[in-house]
Amino acid sequence: MQEILNYLTDNVLTINLWIITIFLGFEVISKVPTVLHTPLMSGSNAISGIVIIGAIVLMRQSASDDYVALGAGFIGIVLAMINVAGGHAVTNRMLEMFKKK
Repeated sequence: MQEILNYLTDNVLTINLWIITIFLGFEVISKVPTVLHTPLMSGSNAISGIVIIGAIVLMRQSASDDYVALGAGFIGIVLAMINVAGGHAVTNRMLEMFKKK
């Protein structure tokens, strides 16, 4: 528990940046018209791929007893994989609409 408190006090700026980023991202995405959601989902697959690579690097470079870094890396990988799988499914569904019957 002390490690978590030390991490929070040492990284106040990073935590504030995360909170602002989450709020800003929600505001930007909520203003996007529904027509553009599918192309944006397709584009976010590339970004999620970069997040997966970054999370793997983070987990690889962290110490085996650094549970905060390992947990953040694991959560990053899981969430990015969900985004990649969902984006792939949505993109395939969108491309099916343009195929000739």
